[in-house]
Amino acid sequence: MDVDLPAGRYVVAVSGGVDSAALLHLLAQKQSDSPIVRSSDSRATENAIRQSDNPTIQLIVAHFDHGIREDSAEDRRLVQALAKKYGLPFVFAEGKLGPAASEATARRARYEFLEKTRRAAKANAVVTAHHQDDLLETVILNLLRGTGRRGLSSLKSTDVIRRPLLHIPKSELLRYAEREGLRWHEDSTNADERYLRNYIRQRILPRFAAKDREALLILSKWAAKQNRAISEQVANYLHLQPGAGALDRHSFIMLPHAVAREVMAEWLLTNTGVELSKKLLERLVVAAKTGRRGSKVDVDAGHWLYISPDKLALWARER
Repeated sequence: MDVDLPAGRYVVAVSGGVDSAALLHLLAQKQSDSPIVRSSDSRATENAIRQSDNPTIQLIVAHFDHGIREDSAEDRRLVQALAKKYGLPFVFAEGKLGPAASEATARRARYEFLEKTRRAAKANAVVTAHHQDDLLETVILNLLRGTGRRGLSSLKSTDVIRRPLLHIPKSELLRYAEREGLRWHEDSTNADERYLRNYIRQRILPRFAAKDREALLILSKWAAKQNRAISEQVANYLHLQPGAGALDRHSFIMLPHAVAREVMAEWLLTNTGVELSKKLLERLVVAAKTGRRGSKVDVDAGHWLYISPDKLALWARER
């Protein structure tokens, strides 16, 4: 199975499911035993890293226990055992989010932990086990949410998050894991169709024929190319603005509506952690162009959009 990962030090996100178990098996290099540490102790995390027998790639296994399921500790023990088997450093954290936590809350907490671990270990990037089915699910999910062009290519590798399995279907990963006799633990919440992603996984994607999957993959690749070009133009516009958290209101009003939405989306992504939607962008663009001077508009739980006579500004809410 072809997995491309350049030389460097990496934090491998391992949940205990079949996808991450297969990824870890593909990447693991034998190293000397290392202690188990909690992510809150950055010094211990760094001290836990040992020089790999393979000087080109060094791995740190990271596990985040969301605390959503009562049996989630079993996942941590499994991943801990896998790290020990491969002789790799192991870092974990407990989120204690509770069963009512949303997908967005769980995802945000997980990535905050992974980024904190990456910085503590001075690693090049985090490596996740997202595969081709995840990519297709994300495209469908974002189409349903109305996130626009960005949603068609949102799941990709970046400088600090590597996703080397995006070209591999879930079925191939499962066959690989079974052939290699790997151990993994199925997350019971993956079958809960109250989560939209799970509904797509269970009900929609299985109906796609091979040609349908290929067509959606081609669309995603095309969108990625277009997005890069559009994002470059938007970045040039934002570069000319009075500040990172401010826009010149007059120039924004003069933008075509569709272009204004793109500018608003990039501005929000750069300055807040808000989850974009078509409804949110439309509301904020209309408010920015037509809102009363001196008014404040809700963005999310952490931010206001303030409309002054000549500027638009993002204000943090007082905690």
